[in-house]
Amino acid sequence: MNHTRTWSDVYGSACASFEGRAGGHRWLVVAPPELATSLPAALGLLDGKGHVELLVHEGLTPLMAAVQTLDPRGVLVVAPQALSAGPAVQVEARTLEAEGSVSYQEGGAFPAWRGWAPENSSVALEGECPAASAVASLGYPVLVTEAGQVRLALEAWMDATPHGR
Repeated sequence: MNHTRTWSDVYGSACASFEGRAGGHRWLVVAPPELATSLPAALGLLDGKGHVELLVHEGLTPLMAAVQTLDPRGVLVVAPQALSAGPAVQVEARTLEAEGSVSYQEGGAFPAWRGWAPENSSVALEGECPAASAVASLGYPVLVTEAGQVRLALEAWMDATPHGR
């Protein structure tokens, strides 16, 4: 896919757009800053149709705003380890400061989640992932994987989706 644009959102999160061949779907890849270094290169090597939006975020509010705004086909969450499901989580309420004197509060209860996985997937590990729980609370499909597996995981998800790749 071709990297077409980079910007910062109102929360100070780094955002980037990648465009593939005509058709397909819009996908969202989200990651915390410490896991995002290799993602632009991986998404640049992605072979697929449609669009991929990358969000490098801190906290759940920027993630939830991006999901609601973009209405993606699915959300790929980058985490320290790949997970297939996770329990409900309680995120402690806190106030965050973004660039430009913007502050916002976040926190609350988020549901248990079960991620999308290809039929031949060997990922059976379950664990807490507040980002995946937040996506599930909005009713969107989610997949949790490691940074080094983003391209392969997203290509597999596209392959399993009608008109996906």
